[in-house]
Amino acid sequence: MLPPTYSKLGKDNLIVFLRFLIAMFFSCIINGNNLCSNQPFVSSTDSNIPLSLRALRLDGYLSSGNTEAAAKDFGNMHHHLPSAVLHPKSVSDISSTIKHIFEMGTESELTVAAKGHGHSLQGQAQACRGIVINMESLQGAEMHFYNGEQPYVDVSAGELWINILHESLKHGLAPKSWTDYLHLTVGGTLSNAGISGQTFRHGPQINNVYQLEVVTGKGEVVSCSDTQNADLFYAVLGGLGQFGIITRARISLEPAPRMVKWIRMLYSDFSIFTKDQEYLISSEDAFDYVEGFVIINRTGILNNWRSSFNPNSPLQASKFKSDGKTLFCLEIAKYFNLDDTDTVKQKVDVLLSKLSYIRSTLFLSDVSYIDFLDRVHISELKLREKGLWEVPHPWLNLLVPKSRIQDFAEVVFGNVLTDSINGPILIYPVNKTKWNDRTSMVTPEEDVFYLVAFLSSAMPSSTGTDSLAHMLTQNQRILEFCRTAALGVKQYLPYYSSQEAWQTHFGPQWSAFIQRKSTYDPLAILAPGQQIFQKGIAFS
Repeated sequence: MLPPTYSKLGKDNLIVFLRFLIAMFFSCIINGNNLCSNQPFVSSTDSNIPLSLRALRLDGYLSSGNTEAAAKDFGNMHHHLPSAVLHPKSVSDISSTIKHIFEMGTESELTVAAKGHGHSLQGQAQACRGIVINMESLQGAEMHFYNGEQPYVDVSAGELWINILHESLKHGLAPKSWTDYLHLTVGGTLSNAGISGQTFRHGPQINNVYQLEVVTGKGEVVSCSDTQNADLFYAVLGGLGQFGIITRARISLEPAPRMVKWIRMLYSDFSIFTKDQEYLISSEDAFDYVEGFVIINRTGILNNWRSSFNPNSPLQASKFKSDGKTLFCLEIAKYFNLDDTDTVKQKVDVLLSKLSYIRSTLFLSDVSYIDFLDRVHISELKLREKGLWEVPHPWLNLLVPKSRIQDFAEVVFGNVLTDSINGPILIYPVNKTKWNDRTSMVTPEEDVFYLVAFLSSAMPSSTGTDSLAHMLTQNQRILEFCRTAALGVKQYLPYYSSQEAWQTHFGPQWSAFIQRKSTYDPLAILAPGQQIFQKGIAFS
């Protein structure tokens, strides 16, 4: 006897309906139609996808229609078109894709690069004729907060730090270590180091992670920490994407302050400037943020500060002239809550009295914690309005040993650079004791070293000192001086075009780097844009 619902159809109609179901069943088997599964075949979404990938089933999708965007980055100097872009909806999409390519072996030339918010400088997140994974597709996954004795948050690696800040503040918490720019993905900064003015106290971001989820170059999904799969954990931290794609991270948190006393002052003597910086990072109870920058032959610098800061002595500040000089700005910050305003002011006054800056150049401002941390985004919006954001950025970031910073400054700031570049020149020291030497990140072999960052922006149509060619030439002059003078400098966000140069960069850690590569990505599928390894070529 037929069920009541079907009996109402009538015999002839039922036969037609059954034939329809049978036809759709065989259509599913032959064509991989969505009616057969919640995981569509790639071939049903994009006929231009490489034939070797069309058997993949994904929650998200592969596309060959937006490869131009995947071939661009913040550096805007390298543009390598991938074959397709993966927009994952789950970690299994990433795992399935990499595992499929791995099982194809060396017969396939396909490689894979993970791309966050697109802020690599030299095409490191690009994959020529390979697959670029849009990690931001994983944004929106729920953040899980733990508010115990050692608070943390579990987040997707495709999440932006600015979003983590907003969510963690709702719990009265915040990450300890930051980058100057917060519109970057977690996976992107953890694959490098993640440094800013808090690094001297808390170490880089890679030192403030408890646990990771990683997809290796074999397509395996692995949870790792200091106590579980520890070698992989430390390999991917600062590992430049060579050993696995970070998909989730457990980030250490601390109670968040409400306010920041933000301070700037100038020095004309480099040795006094660095002495004060080194004093500040050696003190446990001084400031919470210490950075600095170099100003060469700029006019009206103090007037530019007045939009965000108040001069401590307005009359004296108005008489100060910066024309033709090389000056060094100390930028510091003290975190506090509103109930502590008076106490913090007194403490800051005492700390400032111990520094040897030019007294007329002291500028101060009280801002909210979130406004201070997101300060670079304000500059971004202004540059976007002027059409000056998406230009080439030939940045050069160096880690210089404390013992050679004077030699570096004398030649670079006194000879190579005769004028300020079109962008800031950052300089500030950090304590090596706050860095974990088990990670893949390499630093100079001294207890204190300086970040010196030349953050230039080139004008595309220019042929003068603000042209890309001129800035690249300057960068090469700086690097050549560091090499010939044997300063012991290491590049941060490094870029080299040969494996021999990479071997020199890693030095004694090279053998461990090779071993980890052969273990976790033996076919060299991952992060080809770093130009460390080539697929199908034996490691050496």
